[in-house]
Amino acid sequence: MKKVFVVAMVICSAGLAGAQETQKVLRLDDALRIALEQNTSVRIAENNVESAGNSVTSAYGAYIPQLYAGASFNRSGVSSPPTIQSIGGIPFQTPRTETYYNTYRTGFGLTYTVFDGFNREASLSSALTTEDQAVFQYHRTRQQTAFLVQSAYLNVLRNEQLVKVAEENLKRDRRQLERITESNKVGAASLADVYRQQSVVANDEVNLIGAQNTYDKSKADLLNLLALDPNSDYVIADPSIDEQIKQQSTGYEALLPFEELTRRALESRPDYKSTMAGIDLADNGITRAWSFYYPTMSVSGGFSTNAQAFVPATSWGNRASNVGLTLSWQLPEIFGSLTRIQNAYISRRNADLQLEQKTRDVRVEVKKAVLDLEAARKQLEATQKSLISAEQDRRVAEERYNLGAGTLLDLYIANANYVNAQASNVNANYNFIIANRNLEFVVGDRGY
Repeated sequence: MKKVFVVAMVICSAGLAGAQETQKVLRLDDALRIALEQNTSVRIAENNVESAGNSVTSAYGAYIPQLYAGASFNRSGVSSPPTIQSIGGIPFQTPRTETYYNTYRTGFGLTYTVFDGFNREASLSSALTTEDQAVFQYHRTRQQTAFLVQSAYLNVLRNEQLVKVAEENLKRDRRQLERITESNKVGAASLADVYRQQSVVANDEVNLIGAQNTYDKSKADLLNLLALDPNSDYVIADPSIDEQIKQQSTGYEALLPFEELTRRALESRPDYKSTMAGIDLADNGITRAWSFYYPTMSVSGGFSTNAQAFVPATSWGNRASNVGLTLSWQLPEIFGSLTRIQNAYISRRNADLQLEQKTRDVRVEVKKAVLDLEAARKQLEATQKSLISAEQDRRVAEERYNLGAGTLLDLYIANANYVNAQASNVNANYNFIIANRNLEFVVGDRGY
């Protein structure tokens, strides 16, 4: 019998070990690394940077001379009909004659645009600025993705704690149901109290099912954000978060002044820098609009050969070379050019307005993030005090009921207040962490 028991224990232990091996512990740093590598938005932003770089390469191509080279062969023939000639009064007919001519031509040359009204320079500058904007957007997308991952990760941990609160409450009410049932058997509690407690336990079970479902869905949302299979078996756990929650109960770091936070945001945020780059784009648009009023100057040169027979190039008879300078100016279409110039200046004014609005947006976002963090701090302090008070009230109500000095209703109310205080404290702890991360995201001075 003992051997059978030992074998069963070994099999159970092996099964548990195998189950733990299949589960992967996903820490917050791991989640951030996976998201920044696999998240769809990050990868699209990275592709946009590559596309913008290709446009820069194309813009540089305008500075390369246009080279052309060619070779041709042409064969033509002349056919003469028979003719009749008279020699000494005697007519003779000459045969038909056919003559063929071959022509071999080769040539190469190049053309280089020296000046085109600064259109080429403006196009290159626009391409470089667009690439900078793509890079700024890429970095901001990484920051945004990191914040979303942190929020989703913390939300999973929050829901996990709420599941534990619901489980503890269910266990506590089940123990209370057992005590009331035993008391009813000896006549110390009414049957109505038993029924009421059974109803409470059933309600606790429903709440636990809801909490577990919320946790599972938040975990699936996190895995989806990481571009992982939502059905994968991951353990979401990070000791550093627990340590941060413990530090929150001892004190808080003082915030920098609002103007200092705003200054850092305006200096650091990639999306703000991208908006500033929009002004350069608008200036380049003005330059390109005016370029139609300038002349175009180009230089060219070439070399060609022409021969009647295919012989080595050194012996080809006809050779030609040319060098030229071309200066051209075409009177632009008046209304079309004026419209382009006017629209370019309008785009410049709009870029200024967008930068002003972006500045206001950044200041508002920083202000709201500071207010949210301060509110989260006060809520955390309040829930910590409320939790201590609710725990004491529940303990007193339970002791009074067990001694017969209190009613079951008083115990219900005290227990409900305690559960609510626990949930509020869990939410306040994680809200405070998320508010901190939100302020970090709004300031935007941390790279990922």
